[in-house]
Amino acid sequence: MRSGIHPVSRPVVFRDRAAGVAFLTRSTADSERTTEWADGHTYPLVDVEISSASHPFYTGTSRVLDTAGRVERFERRYGRAATARR
Repeated sequence: MRSGIHPVSRPVVFRDRAAGVAFLTRSTADSERTTEWADGHTYPLVDVEISSASHPFYTGTSRVLDTAGRVERFERRYGRAATARR
């Protein structure tokens, strides 16, 4: 790899404000805000709106939509005339 063309990767704390969870990982993201982690070191802090701790898919709170029922209801209401015309 050529030197001087890649961004610097460093430890960064990402905080999910919706779930109140923070995690330390390596990233190229930078922030002027900092926070002190449990190990006593200070790291840049990046606030995120959603992470695996608050996303409905990962938390098991997602709803499954009944798309087949919706299609059937649409066809009952409006028929298949829209697809038959050409």
